[in-house]
Amino acid sequence: MPEKQKINLLWFGNNLRIRDNESLYNVMQEHLPFLAVYIFDKSFFHSTQLNFKKIGKFRTKFLLQTVSDLENNLKEKKIPFLKKLGKTKDVFKQISKDFEVEKIFCQREWTKEEIELENQIKTIFPDVQWVKSYSQLLFEPDFVKERLDKIPLLFTTFRQKIEEDFKIRNEFNDEHLVYNKSILNLKINSDDITLKTLGFDDFEMHQFSAFPFSGGETEGLQRLNHYFFKTKNLSCYKETRNGLIDKDYSSKFSAWLANGSLSAVSIFHEIKKYEKEFGSNESTYWLVFELLWRDFFKFTSMQFRDTIFQQNGISEQKYEWKYDQNLINQWINGETDSDFINANMLEIKNTGWMSNRGRQNAASYFCKILKQDWRMGAAYFEKMLIDYDVHSNYGNWMYLAGVGNDPRSRTFNAEKQAEQYDSDRKFRNLWLK
Repeated sequence: MPEKQKINLLWFGNNLRIRDNESLYNVMQEHLPFLAVYIFDKSFFHSTQLNFKKIGKFRTKFLLQTVSDLENNLKEKKIPFLKKLGKTKDVFKQISKDFEVEKIFCQREWTKEEIELENQIKTIFPDVQWVKSYSQLLFEPDFVKERLDKIPLLFTTFRQKIEEDFKIRNEFNDEHLVYNKSILNLKINSDDITLKTLGFDDFEMHQFSAFPFSGGETEGLQRLNHYFFKTKNLSCYKETRNGLIDKDYSSKFSAWLANGSLSAVSIFHEIKKYEKEFGSNESTYWLVFELLWRDFFKFTSMQFRDTIFQQNGISEQKYEWKYDQNLINQWINGETDSDFINANMLEIKNTGWMSNRGRQNAASYFCKILKQDWRMGAAYFEKMLIDYDVHSNYGNWMYLAGVGNDPRSRTFNAEKQAEQYDSDRKFRNLWLK
């Protein structure tokens, strides 16, 4: 029996980019050839929670576009790439038949489903060395540990401790990364994967979508360049970020950040570059402020782990609710007593997008007015949102349910919010025709 070729694996997850990819950078420094792998896991696409699919058509399409773009970008660097549809465990078993894997390079995850997946792979490769990176974060964990013994419940405390005289690491340089290792004798072919093969019918983007973008690093970087340097919208971000209509009221970076086709570190350095060229103001700071919120939710979930999915949340406050499927259906279908909530819910239903202002109001209404289980609302958003991120989604839902990072129990008054943010009714008229 011929000796199996020794290789390393670069396992892509939510780090679907070339620029500032620590795992890619590290695996390129090794002497062994490597194979880059992305798996559309059948179990994930078929699974449900609280009667909702884990992923819907909007995020699936964005993910397909992202992986296709990654494939093209890896091809330019002559990096061998395997794209498979199947169970992750089965794909890794196939790889183990052909190759002797020494190291697996990947992004570090800490939420339950990702850990379960890793544990399955460890049964196939018990002796493999794992090399994990924290590349989804803006701040390095060691820096945060120096400033804080533990992550505080309040964001303001976190921000004040972290923000003072902080440094952000440099980007990992991808410019000269070209694969020059030996050719792999790959007996497995990549799969042709479409919306249809993942269980969805193809669809056109809705004409009123405030997120009319495609997935992938290439488009993400174009969006960044457009929002910063072409339009200078960054300079008025704080004033416009609570908008409801049009693609440019906010940066819209969240979808690319969520699947890792843009890195928070890259965005931060582009903000600094912008400030040098056009000056800094409250708005340029405010985008950094939003990146801080994103990291805060990630560090919170790192500390509390699976508690973020539990009914009483990380604050362990008793959450009172009563199950009523009719009320849940009315919320989903935009048939509640609030026209502002209805407009927002019709937007997410038809586009996979909702503004930050809309999300806060829709979640507050679900938890405080309808008094339903906040986890059902979070599960619905998980299915629907193009920019779903486990840490931000569950962090925000806990926050608004009163079981998360805010000891105060707050309720948004949807009618007052509508008057403040949609006084001309343009947004409601758009969706409630």
